Amino acid sequence: MNSSQQGITKSSHPFVTDVKPVCPANLLSLAKKNKPARIAIVRAGFPLPMQAAFEAFKEGILDPVFVGERALIEQQADQLNWDISDFEIVEASGEEEAALTGAILGRDGKVAGIMKGHLHTDVFMKALVSSKTGIRTDKRLFHLFHISEPKTGKALILGDAAVNIAPDLQCRKDMLIEIDRLARAIGIERPAIAVLSATESPMAAMPSSVEARELALWAKENIATSDVSGPLAFDLIISQKAAEIKGMGDDPVAGNADAVLVPDIVSGNSLFKALVYLSGGCAGGIVLGGKVPILLTSRADPSAARLASCALASIINNSTN
Repeated sequence: MNSSQQGITKSSHPFVTDVKPVCPANLLSLAKKNKPARIAIVRAGFPLPMQAAFEAFKEGILDPVFVGERALIEQQADQLNWDISDFEIVEASGEEEAALTGAILGRDGKVAGIMKGHLHTDVFMKALVSSKTGIRTDKRLFHLFHISEPKTGKALILGDAAVNIAPDLQCRKDMLIEIDRLARAIGIERPAIAVLSATESPMAAMPSSVEARELALWAKENIATSDVSGPLAFDLIISQKAAEIKGMGDDPVAGNADAVLVPDIVSGNSLFKALVYLSGGCAGGIVLGGKVPILLTSRADPSAARLASCALASIINNSTN
């Protein structure tokens, strides 16, 4: 007999917070300085993507291009009392056609970003990474999160927690460059970037620690605008007290990191979900490395995270123009 048959109601783990994520005001303020980003919303005619588009439009940061079934898109707009007659609707039927249409819009430079709407991630990404129709460049695609604490808006940039399972050194070097650029674009004058491992000393038995030191040394020679330190365990990344106790109080990153570069998707995904579920962090996410940014939203994402993703796209596009 299972617990529901016994009349036992399951509840969340006691570590899980009930604090709701909030899109940080400073992120929205920065995005509003730019012209609204022209973003293709793939398979838009469903409640969650239309609600996200509506909120971003109301904030003045989104110029949507709706991709999908026109009747469904117009029906959802009516539900929101949103007059979308001035916006472009690109008719596409089903997931595969919608994904292909969105990819071509991005490839041809007709939009500044592509947002995942109501379709499976594998279908969406397959069209985007296609050598014939997609937005690939000579760089690897990778994902960055901007995860902000709900009360202060203080953020931690995290990569890669969603796309690359085990990124090689070159991919992580590209990520360090983009993390530096994103951090400065959101107003951090000299970003402090930590390279995660489980120790602060390179150990041959722990390859991530050796690679972290190699990446930190590379960054010192190649990224003049950030301080990069590694390897650092997570306590040393966020706790000044831990840094002082362990003799790293003079390290410019330890205890004061603005961003974390992780060695693999397991550590990155675990850290992202811990910050969201245990502290109520708002996780805006974006995929970089292609011709245009990709807003890889999930069905489980709250509206605040979707809004933050739109703001990131606007800020990143402006930083490259």
